[in-house]
Amino acid sequence: MRKKLLGIFLLTCLCVSAQTVISISNPDTWTYSQMSQHIGEVVTFETPLYITNNYSNSYYEVSPRRIFSPTNQAFPLTPEYNAIVGANSSGVMRLSGVSGYHRTGERIVRLTAKVTSSNQLTVVGDVQFAGNTREDLLEGHDDIGNYNVKVCALNMEYYLVDNLGTGYGADDETQLVRQHAKLLNALAAVKADVYGLMEIEQGQAALSKMAAALTSRLGHTYTYINDGGASSGSYTKVGYIYRSDKLTTFGQLQHIDNPSPQKRKKAAAFVLKENGEKFIFSLNHFKAKTGTATGDNKDQGDGQGSHNATRVKEARAVVDEAEEWKRYFADEDVLVMGDLNAYAKEDPIKVFLDAGYIDLHRAFHADSSYSYSYRGAVGYLDHALANPALYKQVTGMTAYHINSDERDAYTYDKSTDNTMFRSSDHDPVIVGLSLGGNAGTGIDSFWNNPPVSCLVTEQLPFIIQHAQGGRLRIYSLMGINVAEEEINSEYYECKAKLSPGIYIANVYGKTKVVQLKIIVK
Repeated sequence: MRKKLLGIFLLTCLCVSAQTVISISNPDTWTYSQMSQHIGEVVTFETPLYITNNYSNSYYEVSPRRIFSPTNQAFPLTPEYNAIVGANSSGVMRLSGVSGYHRTGERIVRLTAKVTSSNQLTVVGDVQFAGNTREDLLEGHDDIGNYNVKVCALNMEYYLVDNLGTGYGADDETQLVRQHAKLLNALAAVKADVYGLMEIEQGQAALSKMAAALTSRLGHTYTYINDGGASSGSYTKVGYIYRSDKLTTFGQLQHIDNPSPQKRKKAAAFVLKENGEKFIFSLNHFKAKTGTATGDNKDQGDGQGSHNATRVKEARAVVDEAEEWKRYFADEDVLVMGDLNAYAKEDPIKVFLDAGYIDLHRAFHADSSYSYSYRGAVGYLDHALANPALYKQVTGMTAYHINSDERDAYTYDKSTDNTMFRSSDHDPVIVGLSLGGNAGTGIDSFWNNPPVSCLVTEQLPFIIQHAQGGRLRIYSLMGINVAEEEINSEYYECKAKLSPGIYIANVYGKTKVVQLKIIVK
């Protein structure tokens, strides 16, 4: 009997040792061509694989990294941009045999699969998933600090309450009921004090309906800003809904209609009743990347799409008008939000950065932030930019990933699903403000005098001093979250094992985020 058991044990060991274990040391540069040597083998990936696309019913696309739109991470046509373009095209594999529905961004832990070609895998055995599930999001959005005003911006993907059946928005009343329910569930989950809404029908009916629904759902009085316009077919605009029991408006709504499109660049000032502090909220929906264009607006093949010249003009108009708004509203604090139809490193966003605005996606989430997915590549078209005066009062910012990671089949017109998931094709972007305070005021030496960079070697570990109670996140330059730890001591040594390279670290305190560069040699 002992010999038989010993034989079974040896056979098991042989089977395990024959299975190739793959550890990917640098996901940023890994390509599926490295799988060619394993065709026909059963392999196990020690490195987690991300689902990067879930549009197919027969397979998922997976990669050891999130796939980002090149111009979200690098300036157009630079060597870094070209490297990302090349990496994106050769870093994704097709995975068959996964049961059930899974969102993009979910990670597959220790996947065992048969390699059928250099870029095709078939699952062997059970599959374990981690992170970015619907259940993870039901508890709400990430912590955005100790705010006294919460601001949310969302592209509603053509929310029309009449003029149905035009090819935009709901085709009939049944679809409208479902679209309204999904959008209401999304906005109610955020519980914002001010909502900036894009692709909402011109006129007041759509704003009025959603404000009334939020009032009923959340138990606070929500009011909309009447811009005086009338309903006009399927044309959309940007508009504001806010908690009138907590905030009031100041002055008149401001418009920028030149350059067009019209009714899609506005500014309003809001006053927090409890302390009289105000801020200017610039809400925008810039010209889309698609469509036929000529001259400067023609697609230049640099990843920015068509009509880029118009978007640059729109950005300059907002920056210029903001100086006038500060005088008119008698306040220095400006928050620019909206669907700017430009990724983070594109020309229109550079206009804001050159004028001194701070990109809150980058400030709080390094290169990992996104709000939109296109053909498996993520990035953020939905921006939150603060001028220096307001930035001191920003407690946090996040994109609430209830839409961009969802399969298109869950839209109101393709399913009977009434949940908040895939209520739009864009994620809500949320900003916390501490109006009248200074979110950048620290309580100890780390927050008051943070390091700019840190060199890490075997002899010099990554140590954070005097930040106890904070939270640490480390990202690769491609935006992959490689570590997340609680800082539980005054002299804290990071536990993450980092491969040689450059990383971005965010250290989160109660009211401040410090960002520094880590160089590992």
